[in-house]
Amino acid sequence: MSTVETFTDGSRVATVGDFFALLKPRVMSLVIFTGLAGIVVAPGDISPIAAFTAILCIAIGAGASGALNMAYDSDIDGRMTRTATRPIPMGHVSRGDALGFGWTLSIGSVALMGLFINFLAAGLLAFTILFYVGVYTLWLKRSTAQNIVIGGLAGALPPAIGWASVTGSLSLAPAVLVLITFLWTPAHFWALALYRSDDYARVNVPMMPVVKGKASTRRQIFAYAIATFFAGLAPAFIGLAGPLYLGAAVLFGGWFVVQAGLVLRERDDVKEPAAHRLFAVSIVYLFVLFAALICEHLVGVAPQSTASLGAAFLRTWM
Repeated sequence: MSTVETFTDGSRVATVGDFFALLKPRVMSLVIFTGLAGIVVAPGDISPIAAFTAILCIAIGAGASGALNMAYDSDIDGRMTRTATRPIPMGHVSRGDALGFGWTLSIGSVALMGLFINFLAAGLLAFTILFYVGVYTLWLKRSTAQNIVIGGLAGALPPAIGWASVTGSLSLAPAVLVLITFLWTPAHFWALALYRSDDYARVNVPMMPVVKGKASTRRQIFAYAIATFFAGLAPAFIGLAGPLYLGAAVLFGGWFVVQAGLVLRERDDVKEPAAHRLFAVSIVYLFVLFAALICEHLVGVAPQSTASLGAAFLRTWM
């Protein structure tokens, strides 16, 4: 027997699972991981309780952004195959409840970060939420094909938030981590947009394949993949990463570029299988990159020793 209470009109009481789905847990998990990397690699000490609090705030802030995105996009989500089963289009959660839930979590996460961590980390978290909701969701998404390029800054900032949680400051190192994710986002998301282009065309959202065509999108995906590859090497050249990271960046970054090259060669009259694979490969690439960074710092590998290795790599291949 179902434990969900239903009414005669077919609606039902919202469950904890419905509100959890509003948080976009799969997206949130990657944000948490990159934020954790910022905490682990930052110089200085942070107590386990403070580190947990910082990660919790990043997670809540990311989830709140997801809930607000779903609320403000609820008018188009129900008309897109990819998003039609989200809680609001399905009638499980009202748009008003989602807005209240999202803004409550947003304010709470920023306040908690400011009270228990520091004001710089809280300010960056607030900026991330407002940028994703106000700039990307409410403005860029429906007005320009560059929406995901500019809007990707919001999803790229968690490493800087994590770093600031430990140090109370920013520097070149967190900026490089932000740059990697920022450059990675277009290739990652446009791969999805390639095989979901009909969805975006149906609701008049100007994603790159809809506005510029699939051929142009594939070329730009390849260009961003190459840029991401070289940005991914940068931590090894600034003393932030060691040999394990450099090896992962070369191996998995090369895989990322090769897969983007296969997308470049794909035709419009197929179901974009290469784009499907690139979407998955891009997630693996970013996860492995930050996992290698975290592992090196947890086991105490000296990143500074890789600077000379990185220089030798450049002399060999450039």
